[in-house]
Amino acid sequence: MKGKIVDGEARDRLIIWIRRRMQEFGITFEALEASLQEDAAHPPLYRDARGNDWNGVGPMPDWLAAARNAGVDPDFFRIEEKPKEPPQRTRTAVYTQADLFE
Repeated sequence: MKGKIVDGEARDRLIIWIRRRMQEFGITFEALEASLQEDAAHPPLYRDARGNDWNGVGPMPDWLAAARNAGVDPDFFRIEEKPKEPPQRTRTAVYTQADLFE
């Protein structure tokens, strides 16, 4: 979550609004949970500067197809995978000429 709602009343109003929208569109908590699990299982592979993303499943979205048609390689938008383990650093001293005169 990017931010926290400090005002308790605002939080309560937001919860009421979300529950009403869920009821209006027939969204159950089970469907919401399944959707979140599906998103976690298929994280986005491509993202543009506007925040549009695509997980590589299904047809290519319009924003990526338009970029490809304009001559941009889709791999330009590929999200780099974060390394699972940080690389091991070795300590090496690098001296410059200025260090010799201190």
